[in-house]
Amino acid sequence: MIMIRRSMLSWGAAAVLGSAIGVAGCSKKEDPPPAPAASGSAPTAPKADTLKVAFAYVGPVGDGGWTFAHDNGRKAVEKEFGDKVVTSFVEKVPESADAERVFRDLVQQGNKLIFGTTFGYMEPMLKAAADAKDVKFEHATGYKTGDNLRTYDSRTYEGAYMAGVIAGGMTKSNTLGVVGSIPIPEVIRNINSFTLGAQSVNPAVRTKVVWVGDWFNPPKETEAAQSLLNGGADVLMQNTDSSAVLQTAEKAGKMAFGWDSDMKNYGPNAHLASAVIYWGPYYVKAVRDALDGKWTTGKAWWGVKEGAIDLVSISEKVPAELKDKVDKVRSGLKDGSFAIWKGPLTDNSGKEVLAAGAVADDAFLGGIKFYVKGVEGKVPGEK
Repeated sequence: MIMIRRSMLSWGAAAVLGSAIGVAGCSKKEDPPPAPAASGSAPTAPKADTLKVAFAYVGPVGDGGWTFAHDNGRKAVEKEFGDKVVTSFVEKVPESADAERVFRDLVQQGNKLIFGTTFGYMEPMLKAAADAKDVKFEHATGYKTGDNLRTYDSRTYEGAYMAGVIAGGMTKSNTLGVVGSIPIPEVIRNINSFTLGAQSVNPAVRTKVVWVGDWFNPPKETEAAQSLLNGGADVLMQNTDSSAVLQTAEKAGKMAFGWDSDMKNYGPNAHLASAVIYWGPYYVKAVRDALDGKWTTGKAWWGVKEGAIDLVSISEKVPAELKDKVDKVRSGLKDGSFAIWKGPLTDNSGKEVLAAGAVADDAFLGGIKFYVKGVEGKVPGEK
């Protein structure tokens, strides 16, 4: 059971926005952030055989991170299928009863494939799907499915590990910092994987975490990042959606990573690399399944192997040997010869969590609620 993503954001005036002409394909190329907000004009009337596809976003399309990455995936669908599809999206949809009303409205508008891009949409989507059996629903990062509801997710921990390899080799203080969003398995797994990657090249590193209790809150993210820098961290990572962490490191003359999207332009001097999610490959597959009559329910969890995750725009200041290590990890993840979560592993209290030689399965990864050795403190709520 994969319990991942996401928690509540403040509600903005959500309106179904018109589909933009896509320029991003399924190759590893993104529109440069920040993404401008869409115009809000309604899509032109589709042909009778055109598939109407809708996306519900938890944040603004211009966040430069999570939602921006999803919208690049939507544009990839437009580029791939042309006039066979018409896409639209609603941004800043809260994880509450309002989400159910949005999904029901999207059904009424004639959409036959609807994507909900955050964990908190799970229950609202289940309810909407139960009353719209002729509509196909896709839920990002959830774990509940239905006859017409499929779940999908990205293995973000693979990007976090590769970032950790660079962080471990670049730190001078041996102290890394992570700005955490919500303490759910996805985020805890990313923090741990980042630390494991760093330890693979520098066993002396330790990781400090500051939680902000939100996914997109630039002021809180900035405050948390500065707190970590004040505490001795000289390399920062995040599991939040804005570029605030990277920008804070830039101002302080320290180093950091982009997250979800390529953020190098937000802090070019601080930027070491960006752990990027490419939703395009999955969205194209899902739409093709629907168009070809091959769509089925189930669960998908894609990573480097499927072209859904990568570490990009690695800084020129990163030594060649570290880049080579990242390349080897990437190759191993792609062909299955490398496992990030392989024992022996202990948590930060010394308790064994994976025996020697054991490789974590997806059930284990989906339920992580502990810090590995090297991460300071306790997971919020941990006794």
